[in-house]
Amino acid sequence: MLNSVRIGSFIMNKRRELGMTQQQLADRLSISFQAVSKWETGISYPNIEILCDLATVLDVTVDEILAGNEREAEGLSYGKAGVNITYTDTIKREMAKHLETQDTRVLNGLGPFASLYDIHFPELREPVLVLKSEEPGSKQKLAMEYGYTESICHDMINHLVNDIVVMGAKPLAVLDTIVCGSAQKDTIAGLVKGIAEACRENECSLVGGETSIQPLVVEHGVYVLTSSIAGIAERSRIIDGSKIEENDTVLAIASNGLHTNGYSLVRLLMDRMPEIKLDKIGGLTFIEQIMKPHTPYYRAIKGLFRTGLLHGMAHITGGGIEGNLTRVIPDGLCARIDLSSLRVPEIFKYIRSHGNISDEEMLRTFNCGVGFNFVVPEKHKEEVIRHVSKYYACYEIGTIVKNTEKILFEGRVNWL
Repeated sequence: MLNSVRIGSFIMNKRRELGMTQQQLADRLSISFQAVSKWETGISYPNIEILCDLATVLDVTVDEILAGNEREAEGLSYGKAGVNITYTDTIKREMAKHLETQDTRVLNGLGPFASLYDIHFPELREPVLVLKSEEPGSKQKLAMEYGYTESICHDMINHLVNDIVVMGAKPLAVLDTIVCGSAQKDTIAGLVKGIAEACRENECSLVGGETSIQPLVVEHGVYVLTSSIAGIAERSRIIDGSKIEENDTVLAIASNGLHTNGYSLVRLLMDRMPEIKLDKIGGLTFIEQIMKPHTPYYRAIKGLFRTGLLHGMAHITGGGIEGNLTRVIPDGLCARIDLSSLRVPEIFKYIRSHGNISDEEMLRTFNCGVGFNFVVPEKHKEEVIRHVSKYYACYEIGTIVKNTEKILFEGRVNWL
């Protein structure tokens, strides 16, 4: 049971030790001095929303405020190490509302040691779990710096889902991990909210995860995100490239920009030329262009999974077209790609020009406008293009030929 008189006396003594008036303490907390006066007289005590800020101003822990006394200087506590259990409990309660779902397969919520998910699929004869982990790379550093907290969560989940749908999998459940040096409730809530919303947009559920506060390992203000997904596929319908044949057509689905790759190079460019951050490209600033969230492709392609028209798919991430499409091309066959057919967004042209980057480096580092590849029978390519074009631009960029090389580039990218 909290003792408001003892709490008030403790707050008053710590305030006086720091040489502050009630008004000065109130100003630091952006509240009225009457509120501080009520605390110190024991009429009320600080609500949970302000406890962490109050503890910071008074240079004590939340636990010490609630106990109404300061721990002995020589004694150690979790709070003195930088982790306030009481405060983190409020963060967990904030998380819980974002994990609410209508998915009846999710059997429990936040609180248990692990998440339960019903994997009974009577419509599948041989269900196969498709598993993947992902993190949004160095883009998350820029996201925290420029205020794209929720947006970076969409990057992570969209990338994660794209990586399993290339095999014809339906995304089911996501577990996230947030590692930070200090837990700011609004930031954590924004991250969990963003992850949960991105999951719903990809027709799967955020079922749980882990928030790990490591003040002696991770710097204050730094947040490191990762996530894992489980999807499901019918074994006989897994799309792995084994059906790719000579004369099949290679199609591209447009990206909206960098997605989540190439940011180490971009940050180097920004360090050398900081003035480019506010340059306008296609009506948006450089920062706005590079922080567009990773394009989610599941809804655009799921209707094709059972048609038999998809012989192979590739999610174009780090390594570009060559580094990713090669993963699904069978031995003895080759994807011959016409580089002049690529529809390159302005942001890539800008980066190439200002960074004086070679074509080879651009194609190896970035998607250059191609976020996803299909390999389909030549006679069905128009049908696939029509279907996908309801969502994103989709067009032909190559064909499958016999060759010992998995990928052959022809022509040149049009950077004008």
